Amino acid sequence: MSKQENSPSSRGPSRRDFLKTSAMAAGAVTAGLSIGRSAHAAGDDTLKVGLIGCGSRGTGAAGNALNADPNVNVTAMADVFEDRLQNSRKGLQTRYADRIAVDDDHCFVGFDAYQKVIDSGVDVVILTSSPHFRPRHLKAAVEAGKHVFCEKPVAVDATGIRSVLESAEKAKQKNLNLVSGLCWRYHDQTKDIMDRIVDGAIGDIQTIQSTYNTGTLWHRGRKDDDTEMKYQLRNWYYFTWLSGDHNCEQHVHSLDKASWAMGDQPPVRAWGLGGRQVRTEQPKWGNIYDHHAVVYEYANGSHVHSYCRQQGGCANGTTDTFWGTKGVAKVLGGNSISGENEYRSRVKSPSMYDSEHVALFNAIRAGETINNGQYMATSTMLAVLGRMVTYTGQAITWEDAINCKEDLSPSDYTWDADPPILPDENGHYPIAIPGVTKIL
Repeated sequence: MSKQENSPSSRGPSRRDFLKTSAMAAGAVTAGLSIGRSAHAAGDDTLKVGLIGCGSRGTGAAGNALNADPNVNVTAMADVFEDRLQNSRKGLQTRYADRIAVDDDHCFVGFDAYQKVIDSGVDVVILTSSPHFRPRHLKAAVEAGKHVFCEKPVAVDATGIRSVLESAEKAKQKNLNLVSGLCWRYHDQTKDIMDRIVDGAIGDIQTIQSTYNTGTLWHRGRKDDDTEMKYQLRNWYYFTWLSGDHNCEQHVHSLDKASWAMGDQPPVRAWGLGGRQVRTEQPKWGNIYDHHAVVYEYANGSHVHSYCRQQGGCANGTTDTFWGTKGVAKVLGGNSISGENEYRSRVKSPSMYDSEHVALFNAIRAGETINNGQYMATSTMLAVLGRMVTYTGQAITWEDAINCKEDLSPSDYTWDADPPILPDENGHYPIAIPGVTKIL
């Protein structure tokens, strides 16, 4: 992540120049790279897809892949839970019939099931397990020479981010496609507005406000025979080691749009606040917060103000607003620009969830390469940094955060192993306390 040079002013580089440079670099990555037709079965235009992670998002992503290309079949599936895999397979077969060509021998269950899918002869893998597992699964897929659709976020800690960056670079060297589940980058109307922001329609960006406020979510409860590991995996959203907290798992979409506008360059530092006001019932809500507010400070003086909340009965909304020297742009909640270059987007957008897979399969068939690795890692790291500052109450630089040795992995992956966080004698999980909790 290089620093900008030849600054036109004392505040640092023009954001407009910054973005043009970034866009040129991105084009160099995604254009003109060849890939052999041996990427899928010789003499057969059907691409075989393996699904790793069969929850609702994984089942949805498999459907999106099938919608995207008529010559795609799902041939292998993996999950740590047998019931989740079978429910997903049944639902997909009902909708897509024989295009779910997954026999019993290609249904893999357990912590090592992901590797069995990768080794089953598939051409493409869809990575939709809970976020903690993404770096490990991505590394294995790239090492095996598979094209990848990688759901967001891509990690839950800086250690995972560094692994993802290494895997993305290896994918680039192997001419493997790596498409990110940060879906707004594949939404035509959003891209229409964002391209104008990048091209300078609102001038140099001064402030961005990213808001993702929602209500409460699902909870699957505890079964009588659940070990602690099994309970936490069934309720993965509420444990930081599995989800990264909701500012990472959910709000990463908003942070990604902010990072997009900032040329996918990191901030200098961040500070913020957060906590648990309504998630007070223990142990139901694990150890995550229910609100975060973070300010990201950039080298040229620009700021991103980031807010997210999961609390019932509150005013909710998901919006992205960009203030520049020549105007204001609203993405979600307007898709318009006011100021010197007034504009309202009328672009029609097909399903962005399908479009991600259309781009992936088209690139494979055309012998081209898409690699979204850098920006999906940067946007996820913004979310991880945000959690670090809200959990600790400290201002933390990007350099300290990205080099942090924190690793939220358990010592072992078995049903009887201890997760990284355990309840006390009252069944309560330890919660981060700003001013007390240490990470660096």
